Amino acid sequence: MKKIKVLNLYACLGGNRYKWDEVAEIEVTAVEWDEELAKLYQERFPNDTVIVADAHEYLLKNYMNFDFIWTSPPCPSHSRVRFSQKNRKNCDAVYPDFKLYEEVVLLDNYFEGKYVVENVIPFYEPLINAKKRGRHLYWTNFNLPNDIGERSEGNGIISKAKNEVDVLCKFHDYDFYKYKGEQRRDKIARNLVDYEAGKTIFQTALGIIESKNDKQTSLF
Repeated sequence: MKKIKVLNLYACLGGNRYKWDEVAEIEVTAVEWDEELAKLYQERFPNDTVIVADAHEYLLKNYMNFDFIWTSPPCPSHSRVRFSQKNRKNCDAVYPDFKLYEEVVLLDNYFEGKYVVENVIPFYEPLINAKKRGRHLYWTNFNLPNDIGERSEGNGIISKAKNEVDVLCKFHDYDFYKYKGEQRRDKIARNLVDYEAGKTIFQTALGIIESKNDKQTSLF
């Protein structure tokens, strides 16, 4: 069976990707702009191809070369936390980064495989309808189950922990103290998708892809 070609954009440390090898034979290309994160991702997933580049531009030029695409564009300009009453008084207003929606529109109209665009629930009404699961929105071209396997303790004990990074290390099964770059460790750790949710979503997409090809002699 041919390996499934996967594009993992804004890859960070691969929280979404962690369990994908349990689902299928895959060939993953990961794109991450932070060189330190890209190096650590490569250490974590040595068989993946890791590219340090602008994920938004990479998607536009290469989407046609993959079977499944997961993209998690930067979320700070959309976050409800940033738009809270406290932060509005202390922070300058910024335009929300609508590259998020550019990617949704591109994938929905041009891409022939299955895709996931993941982001936080924004402070405004989403411009394109999405599927809400837990603390995230997912734009996909396949139906998501109501239960995507996201572990419930991720929303509770972590936010109340005195040492958030230590708790997140255990929760995500990764040592975030390895990161020596310029971004905040707690921010990176909080932004990782729950790996069980990532596995369930990939499994769901793959089931649809396999069903579509049941009558063919080979997958893809």
